[in-house]
Amino acid sequence: MGESSSSVSVDVEKMSFGGKEHQILTNHGSVSVTVYGDQYKPALVTYPDVALNYMSCFQGLFFCPEAASLLLHNFCIYHISPPGHELGAAPISADVPVPSVDDLAEQVADVLDFFGLGSVMCLGVTAGAYILTLFATKYRERILGLIVVSPLCKAPSWTEWLYNKVMSNFLYFYGMRGLIKEYLLQRYFSKEVRGGSQMPESDVVQACRNLLEERQSTNVWRFLQSINGRHDLTEALKQLQCRTLIFVGENSPFHSEALHMISKLDRRYSALVEVEACGSMVTEEQPHAMLIHLEYFLMGYGLYRPCQLTSCSPQSPLSPSCISPDLLSPESMGLKLKPIKTRISLEV
Repeated sequence: MGESSSSVSVDVEKMSFGGKEHQILTNHGSVSVTVYGDQYKPALVTYPDVALNYMSCFQGLFFCPEAASLLLHNFCIYHISPPGHELGAAPISADVPVPSVDDLAEQVADVLDFFGLGSVMCLGVTAGAYILTLFATKYRERILGLIVVSPLCKAPSWTEWLYNKVMSNFLYFYGMRGLIKEYLLQRYFSKEVRGGSQMPESDVVQACRNLLEERQSTNVWRFLQSINGRHDLTEALKQLQCRTLIFVGENSPFHSEALHMISKLDRRYSALVEVEACGSMVTEEQPHAMLIHLEYFLMGYGLYRPCQLTSCSPQSPLSPSCISPDLLSPESMGLKLKPIKTRISLEV
């Protein structure tokens, strides 16, 4: 662990679901970071969407054996939770100012400084993708690569801004009630898994609904306020030189944002993967759809997934004996996936 400075310190360290949770006091408030893996390995920093933490936003991906072996073999994982979104968080005092998105990006830099990290890989979902992208534009030398899922990159439209304002008011005055949870679930998931009169709600949606009940409504309100005040990153994206991989569900409310983002990035270093019949949170709804693209993306850094007879698909694209382009077919992996459309090929 890196040495903390006079303005960045640790308040609490405890074990949390096999990881070590650190409550770090940064220059812009307290933030929870849960660490998994060997801290001598390269760092992968994650940041979730509004009202979520790493357990509700990334567990589907990390519980997928192939993805877990790929990521945990190559990285030490640093899960950053938005302020007050960690498990068991208390309400943040009304006396504490609501942080701006720039403050939240600076928190990420403070976390890296606390752990003594230099350049890192980043993985963010929607609002979390915005924070990490903003961090990448501010600290280009500290980014190895950027993996974003249904990202935000523009300022909110008037429609989104007004909608978020209404939701913020409901959160502030009534708490995490049914209407707010339905709004958030529509933000995260496609209609297919949310169910309806003819179809039951999927297990992943039900689990997320239960986890939302544990969130402190005032803390969610604060993060939503921060994201609703975000600014446009379009011009800054044109200067971003790190490799960038974008996943987006075709049914995501933020699909157009992903298309806008890929149009502004350097085509030599970026790729877009559209996952059919999927909402915003691909990490939970269709994590297997991310695997092949993550493997090829990380192969560009000389990273690989260990191939073991007991735990690895023999048709891993990173296996030395498996180099056929037919491996891009989900059926060849033995997986039952919805089709994936890749708009721009990743050059490695």
